[in-house]
Amino acid sequence: MNKPDYHVVSLSGGKDSTAMLLGMIEREMSIDCILFCDTGLEFPAMYEHLDRLERNIGRQITRIKADETFEYLMFDKPIKRKLNSPVIQKFGAEFCGYGWAGPRMRWCTSRLKDVPRERFLSKLRQEYNVIEYVGIAADEQYRLERERNKNSNHRHPLVDWNMTESDCLRYCYERGYDWGGLYDIFHRVSCWCCPLQSLKELRQLYKNFPNLWEKLKEWDKRTWRKFRADYSVEELEVRFDFEDECVRAGKSVTDKAFFTELKRRLNDEK
Repeated sequence: MNKPDYHVVSLSGGKDSTAMLLGMIEREMSIDCILFCDTGLEFPAMYEHLDRLERNIGRQITRIKADETFEYLMFDKPIKRKLNSPVIQKFGAEFCGYGWAGPRMRWCTSRLKDVPRERFLSKLRQEYNVIEYVGIAADEQYRLERERNKNSNHRHPLVDWNMTESDCLRYCYERGYDWGGLYDIFHRVSCWCCPLQSLKELRQLYKNFPNLWEKLKEWDKRTWRKFRADYSVEELEVRFDFEDECVRAGKSVTDKAFFTELKRRLNDEK
């Protein structure tokens, strides 16, 4: 017996998934569930956006969370490590927590998004043929190829509508959604503490969200893994302040003299 279809909109809250949801509603497409995986690490304006979106569309957004918080996973969770692990060599076998995520170990995405999402959807799949709508824009071909290889039940309406990332942002702005100006500051709006952000994005976090930056420094001091391979959070602060100093003086922030002096200042901070 064939299972009935069940249509799930995967909503991150960003411009692309918001545009997808609004476009599906305007086209009167079937929507049985709007699913948001809450990492607990979104910008405050993102949670306000989700609340407003929910009110405006008159539909419930199903919000799910992992059983364990980011801070527990990062600092306190017992982790089985190989005896020759650099962490054990430096801190001992009892040292806990995953530490900051890295390009090859994005545990936060897996633990805080993938696991609770799959747990939620796996229950639905017992009764339904779950069709999931994913907000990949038409100009994100690299993501589209990867997604299409994952699950044949994924749908990509933005690609079907030929909507690019810039189209999605404009579409949302036209309908009154502005995320409190987040997209005027950042190119992408995801977890504010992500160490995989570009220097440009981190610079904006430092300048515009001092309270979050202080939290980032606090966390960086508590964990074993450096925030980035090239900079700790405090070292980033030294760099950003020095960049401002150079700009005010009309000096370059990209030449050899800049990096020579930056290296000296970073060494002085140690």
